[in-house]
Amino acid sequence: MKFLILLNDPPYGTERSYNGLRLALSLRKQEGRELRIFLMADAVGCAKSGQKTPNGYYNLERMLKGLVTANTPIGVCGSCLDARGVTEAELLEGVHCSSMEELTDWTIWADKVIVF
Repeated sequence: MKFLILLNDPPYGTERSYNGLRLALSLRKQEGRELRIFLMADAVGCAKSGQKTPNGYYNLERMLKGLVTANTPIGVCGSCLDARGVTEAELLEGVHCSSMEELTDWTIWADKVIVF
């Protein structure tokens, strides 16, 4: 089964993106599951490299690194990056600047689309 997870909320301040990535990490462990993740709106901040959080606090950069290491495609909306003044060079290695066209393709590809 193929899953697409869309994240919209900022990395910190709410737990929606955190919970979406928790689900992604769990799905990644399942046999026969394919997964793609798309970050848009304020969720583009989840992919910013250099995040520093207090000890014992979740860190979305580390969570995304685990997904990148597992070869999970992670796209970040280019228009959303531009609107927030974030450059592609500031993104976590392995995450790519994406587009609505790619999101459309991924949505058609997926058996299930989950939105956080």
